[in-house]
Formats: sequence, structure tokens, C-alpha cells
Amino acid sequence: MKGVPAPGIRFFRSFSRDSWYRGLILALTFLCYTTFHLSRKPISIVKSELHYNCSSQGANPHNGSNSTTWCDWKPFDQDNYKELFGALDNAFLVAYAIGMYISGIFGERLPLRYYLSGGMVLSGLFTSLFGLGYYWDIHQLWYFVLVQVLNGLAQTTGWPSVVSCVGNWFGKGKRGLIMGIWNSHTSVGNILGSLIAGIWVSNAWGLSFIVPGIIIATMGVICFLFLIESPEDVDCSPPLHHAAGSEEKGLEAGHSISDGSLNISSHSQENIIDMSESGKESTEDREAISFIGALRIPGVIEFSLCLLFAKLVSYTFLYWLPLYIVNVAHFTAKKAGDMSTLFDVGGIIGGIMAGLISDYTGGRATTCCAMLILAAPMLFLYNYVGQNGLGTSIVMLIICGGLVNGPYALITTAVSADLGTHESLQGNAKALSTVTAIIDGTGSVGAALGPLLAGVISRTSWDNVFYMLISADVLACLLLSRVVFKEMRGWCGSYTRKRGSNITLE
Repeated sequence: MKGVPAPGIRFFRSFSRDSWYRGLILALTFLCYTTFHLSRKPISIVKSELHYNCSSQGANPHNGSNSTTWCDWKPFDQDNYKELFGALDNAFLVAYAIGMYISGIFGERLPLRYYLSGGMVLSGLFTSLFGLGYYWDIHQLWYFVLVQVLNGLAQTTGWPSVVSCVGNWFGKGKRGLIMGIWNSHTSVGNILGSLIAGIWVSNAWGLSFIVPGIIIATMGVICFLFLIESPEDVDCSPPLHHAAGSEEKGLEAGHSISDGSLNISSHSQENIIDMSESGKESTEDREAISFIGALRIPGVIEFSLCLLFAKLVSYTFLYWLPLYIVNVAHFTAKKAGDMSTLFDVGGIIGGIMAGLISDYTGGRATTCCAMLILAAPMLFLYNYVGQNGLGTSIVMLIICGGLVNGPYALITTAVSADLGTHESLQGNAKALSTVTAIIDGTGSVGAALGPLLAGVISRTSWDNVFYMLISADVLACLLLSRVVFKEMRGWCGSYTRKRGSNITLE
């Protein structure tokens, strides 16, 4: 007599083969991009150590020097240290922004597994080289700038690759929620990067870069061994990005748009299989979309420009928040780094909420606009009352993190995947990497401008930095106004048709 399987085994067997592969891809790409952000974060933690208030160690420092900069790391020991830090940030981000436009084109034409894993190994090398400057006693600015430029170029392989891979495996139905949860890798990476860098920041800051560099390179090797680019490579069923004509038609035909799986009624199963096979053949024959062709997809330009300003705000916090906390709240470098992780905790919550709300309402642009409108006054309040107490600071950082990173997360994930599989492309899946690169590349221009402007403006006052961030949020919202109007008009039309149908039935 055959025994009853254990509950755990029954649980595992309840998932289909396709579901296990989708879970693997989701987890693997999550870990890959977590390490990308983990390797970007150390520079913001180490800044307060490269230029340290040496006089705060007491009237008689252990070396007997009267200098107030004896413990700083040259060349960041001068009064222009904020501009030099801004130059380091800008070197990485400008290289990243320029490289991103090129990266999407390569991403459509090269195997994603080789492209992504190679970029991760190179990024690990360049991140470690920055930290080795500590052990090699390097004090030339050009060295650190060069390493940042090379690292910025290497990291452009990441985002188009992971979004393309996830977009290949998951359909549109619950994409906002799935990608909202998945996109928490950005905040998780920032948190881990802050905590890991904080361990050595006050003793041997070189390890704050070397250890993250080793982690991302190791993850690159794991990616090379296990990444699967598309369901067809392992004979899994492809996701349904668009139903025939509309979602309603698809449902009437017996199709269920879900998080990548298809529930197909028995009478249409054979037809769908035939369509899937023919679609696969036609997709393989198609050429990758051109840069101009990707720009013509409705919504690409609007969301790209919106992300420019949204990412400006997010990356200013990423690179300058620990130093802001040190200067305003007078915390130690390690404590400020730990406190800055709360902003990323809020980012995780904000990204998930943005995806969930946009799935429920069907309004990606409206969701982004609502969060951007709420973010502006919250940034103002954080600057004025956020340091009045530890409890207040914690709450304000989480709220600001959610409202700032929510739209950023939604645009770079679900919106990019939606536009990269837009129905106007007629099933051409080779546009996803290019569209993703255009949107994130434009956003990266803002990411480069934000920290640079913060470095210059902070010399006048931190208040002016926050005024700049609030203005950027408002501009980001305005740039989406046309798409928001279109979404609202669609809702009104749907409501009118539904009401008219009810009246007819009565």
C-alpha cells in the first residue's frame, strides 16, 4: 500500500514545473541586482570618514598635531571636499547614464547570461580597486574618479538584463505587484551595503569596498551557472503579455492573465499551443528594435523624463543622506549609515504599495503622480522636524523613502516591462531591453545631476538642497500629466459604458 507523502512534499508537489522555474528566475535576478546596489552604497558611508572632523577627537589628538585635518584621507582633506565627493558620484553616474543607452542595444543582441554575469564580475573588480586605494596608500583624485567611471560602465549591464529576463518570464496580469516586491532588491542592497560598509568604515574603510566587490563577483559566477533567459529555453510555457485585442476578449476566450502562467480552457488548448509555437518562430525571426523605434512607443518619452527627476531625488538621498545625518544630527559615521537604511526600508514598502495600487487601478502614471505629490510636503517636513527626536526621524525617513522610491520603483520595473511588451510592437519581445535602457538611462541623467547639485548647493545650506528635491518632485509629476489625463479619460469611458449597459439591461 502506497504511503501518504509528508505535508512538506505535498506542498512542493503542488507547484508546477513552470512555477518552480519562475520562482528560480525571480530569486536569482533579485539576488543579482541586490549585489549591484550593495556595491554602490559604500561610497556614501565612507564619505564621512574620508573627511572627518579630526578636532572632535579632543584637544590633544594622539599624533600631537594641531591640524584639524590630520586624520582625513587626502585629497579629501580640503574645504572643497563636498565638491570632490560630488565629482566621485558624478563620475559613476554620468558613465552609468551614457553607458545605459548603449547597454540596451547590446542587451538585445547578446546572450543575457553572458552579458549580465560578465558585467557583475567586472563591477566586483572595480569596486574592490576603489577599496585597494586604502591599502596602496593612493591619494590621487584621478585614480578614484577613473575607477568610478569604469564601475559605472560595468554596472549598466545589470538593469536591462534583469528586467528583460523577468519580463520574459512573467505576464502583465500581476506584474505591478510581483515587480514591486521584486524591486525591493534595490533597497535590500542599499541596506546590506550600508551595514557591511559600516563594519569597517572607522577602522579600515578599504574593506568597505573590497568585501562588496567580492560578493557581486561571486554572484556573477552563480548567475552564469544558473540564469535562464526565457521559458522556451527549458520548454516552459511563455507568459501572456497581451490578450487578443483586450483583456476582456482574452477572458471571454477562457484565458486567465496571471503572474506568468496561463489557465486555458480545454476547448481552446490546442489552438493556443499552435499560436504559441508560431509566435515563437516569428519572434525569433524579428530584428531588435531601433533606438528611434523604441522612443515612438506611446509613453516611453513621458515616463523617461519623469524618471529623470524622480531618480534625481532618490539618488541624492542614496549618496548624501548619511553625510546629512552626520552634519545635522551629529551622529557617528556608523550610526548615520545605520539610520540611512530606514529610508530604504520605506522604499521597500513604497515599491510594493505602488505596484499593488497600480495593478488594482490600472493607472501606472496616476499612481506615480499621487505619490510624487505627497512626497513634496513630506520632504519639507523631514528637513525641518525630522531631527527633533529619534522616533520622529525614524518615522519620517520611512515615509519619505516610501513616497520617493515608490514611483521610481514602479517606472523602472512594471512600467518598463509594460512598454517593452506594448501591443503596438505586435509581439516583438526584442524591444524590452532597449526600452528599459532608454527609461533607466534617462533617469540616470537625473541620478548624476542630483548628487552633483547637492554637493554644490549644500555649501550654502541643506535647506536649499531640500528645496531642489521638492522642485524635482513637482516637475516629475507635471511631466506625467498627459498620461494621467489619458488614464482618467479611460476610466470615465469605462464607467460610462458600464453604466449604459446596466441601464439597457434594466
